[in-house]
Amino acid sequence: MKATPMKYTIIKDKDQYDQYCDQLGKLVIQPNANDLQDEIDLLTLLITKYDEDHSTFKELDPIALLRSFMNDHHLKAQDMSGILGISKGYVSDILHYKKGLSKEVIRKLADHFKVKQEAFNRPYKLISSVNIHLRNASIMNTYKELPYVKH
Repeated sequence: MKATPMKYTIIKDKDQYDQYCDQLGKLVIQPNANDLQDEIDLLTLLITKYDEDHSTFKELDPIALLRSFMNDHHLKAQDMSGILGISKGYVSDILHYKKGLSKEVIRKLADHFKVKQEAFNRPYKLISSVNIHLRNASIMNTYKELPYVKH
């Protein structure tokens, strides 16, 4: 019996991961995305599994992770403004470590990029205009208690 080639397989390397992420991005914006839900779910599962097995999330602070996702998905601050429902200025402040991530922003980021909320819900240093002249002074964005939301 000859095996039928599968459209998708377990992700084995970064190139395949990038291809699947691009494909998923194209599928979810299709007008008939509901008809493609099984394919979208399968790609999401494969991508999530690869992320879990090859996660560098713990090595990146949440803003570096966000920048990485934005780069991978070819998103700009203006795009993130629409996705998160916040102003472009607020997105800019987040990306420049001037403002922390709120609970709502963490939820929306995790949902949009299909990762666990913990990827964005970690402490990281903020830059404050009040103490920017002090060498070792910093403000921390802290961990937030988020209710568990099942996707």
